[in-house]
Amino acid sequence: QVQLVESGGGLVQAGGSLRLSCVASGRTFSSNGMGWSRQAPGKEREFVAALSWNGGSTSYAHSVKGRFTISRDNAKNTVYLQMNSLKPEDTAVYYCATGNGPFVSRSDSDFGSWGQGTQVTVSS
Repeated sequence: QVQLVESGGGLVQAGGSLRLSCVASGRTFSSNGMGWSRQAPGKEREFVAALSWNGGSTSYAHSVKGRFTISRDNAKNTVYLQMNSLKPEDTAVYYCATGNGPFVSRSDSDFGSWGQGTQVTVSS
């Protein structure tokens, strides 16, 4: 079973940037799509971004498109989420997630497992 460990969260002012990282254990990392979801206080977990096994296909939630970039380094078993122009409404716990196959996921329900999460807080 793949284990996912996120890092890079923190407190940032509106307009700032953060880069989240997720290191995955297991030999299946490079053959699976990966992604990120988030959950704000009092809200359901929602899809943020995803990419295919080789990074060739990506998908983003409308709310983050143009501001967030997902990428991966299969040699390091790591997936990244570069977050720019952060807004207070981006405040949430961000979870790294595995896809159920090699292709890009397009919703939170497409993911198979999630990490423990990392807190991102954006102050106004």
